[in-house]
Amino acid sequence: MPPQQGAEPTSVPEKVSVDIPDIESVLALNPKSYSGAKSIPTHKGQKAKAHWKRNIKKSQGCSQNDGCGSKGKLYKNFGDIKHTTLSERAALREAGRCLKCADAPCQKSCPTSLDIKSFISAISNKNFYGAAQIILSDNPIGLTCGMVCPTSDLCMGGCNLYAAEEGPINISGLQQYACEVFKEMKIPASRDPALPKPEDMPASFNQKIALVGCGPASISCATFLARFGYSDITIYERDGNPGGLSASEIPQYRLPYDVIDWETNLVKDLGVKVEYGRELGRNLSVQQLRDDGNAAIFLGIGLPNPKSSPIFKGL
Repeated sequence: MPPQQGAEPTSVPEKVSVDIPDIESVLALNPKSYSGAKSIPTHKGQKAKAHWKRNIKKSQGCSQNDGCGSKGKLYKNFGDIKHTTLSERAALREAGRCLKCADAPCQKSCPTSLDIKSFISAISNKNFYGAAQIILSDNPIGLTCGMVCPTSDLCMGGCNLYAAEEGPINISGLQQYACEVFKEMKIPASRDPALPKPEDMPASFNQKIALVGCGPASISCATFLARFGYSDITIYERDGNPGGLSASEIPQYRLPYDVIDWETNLVKDLGVKVEYGRELGRNLSVQQLRDDGNAAIFLGIGLPNPKSSPIFKGL
């Protein structure tokens, strides 16, 4: 359309510089709003971890055959015992140390792409509910990960303060603290109020969905499906309790049962059903699930057969 007579010609100013997306997010006036779950391929996450990790070399610890003694690395080694959770004062002090890095290498090293600097900022403002909301929005088993995730190889390994005198930010401790405070609030999970009522959703959201195994993978998958609006979701578990290997293999001093029950109850609050005593290959099969009308089947059976170690041979 030609310009009108008498009007000055307008031109769009050229953009002389472009910041990286992380910087653009920092400069944005409005907070980021996510309409769905994040999905980052494993190969990209591994590449980012190798790029941002500060302690890329493994620590020189004893192994079974490196001459550290006849007992090996497991002798009197209780390094896997997690310390108690932070107090409020310690959490506020630790959150105050965070640099809120624009590049956020901790976030790039996290397999769940957790918005770490955002939830640490919420903790520093004593907004523990908001911190837990940020954590559980990206990771439905945020409390479990805060307790047992190998953060020294992931987010804390990528922290820019890793070489500082006080060491990296205790990200796992802050994550555990925020989720434990939220757990004590006893607030149930709920559907997004912006979604239509279940009976008003399109027919595709009323299809049956089956998940085999009630471990971390199925709990996370069912949570995101329920948040998207799917209303007929059933998890089939072999044992009489939820959690999978999180409950059967990780000792209680690292991961108490009540943590697993709480995270399972959160997904139940969204309308997900859990049936116990249903084992794939015994009284359950994929064909049976298909015949029952399930439009999608998720197999989250984990590692059903335990690994055997030679150090326990003969015991």
